[in-house]
Amino acid sequence: MRTAFVVCAALACIPFVSFAQDKADEKGFISLFDGKTLDGWKVNESPDSIKVEDGKIVTKGNRAHLFYEGDVAKHDFKNFHFKADVMTKANSNAGIYFHTAFQKDGWPQKGFECQVNNSYKSDPRKTGSLYAVKDVKDDLVKDDVWFTYDIVVQGKKVELWIDGKLVNEWTQPDDYVNKGQPDRKIDRGTFALQAHDPGSTVYFKNLRVKPLAD
Repeated sequence: MRTAFVVCAALACIPFVSFAQDKADEKGFISLFDGKTLDGWKVNESPDSIKVEDGKIVTKGNRAHLFYEGDVAKHDFKNFHFKADVMTKANSNAGIYFHTAFQKDGWPQKGFECQVNNSYKSDPRKTGSLYAVKDVKDDLVKDDVWFTYDIVVQGKKVELWIDGKLVNEWTQPDDYVNKGQPDRKIDRGTFALQAHDPGSTVYFKNLRVKPLAD
């Protein structure tokens, strides 16, 4: 559900609504993954690194990214609430991109990465980080445990939620420019999942999205 705060003035009470996760409230969400195939998704440089096993997307192997190119909103999202259940194995790294676009190889240049890293030793940026924009250094989740990752984008504001708790939020300034990646900005685009390296194993399931009004 959305947590409501009530502001009373004169004789009226006006609810102020913020985005809070409620697993029982799935109204308006659309599935992006059928649990059986990668229909609607496209893998780039290392197809063998991303597979479907037992109803889950598994990322393990040489660098690859899995881009959503299905029919939901013609895979072009601006404002949205995205949800996925995620589980990591020990010393594993991955990511969920938004406002991105398919590219043949390399790390996606367009859009933002929401980090997935609970114990990966070579990168201090932890799960809940808006990668290299606003990072989280604390361990929020343990390996071998499913957790729910919510990504909410509305206007210029990004919220990242882990298991129903808001862990990171960032609003893009009007004068924001990322000199290293000029296409890393609030815009519109699709989603992508990352296979980071052969030593990282990460599972994804129940991927769904609720488009939000502009």
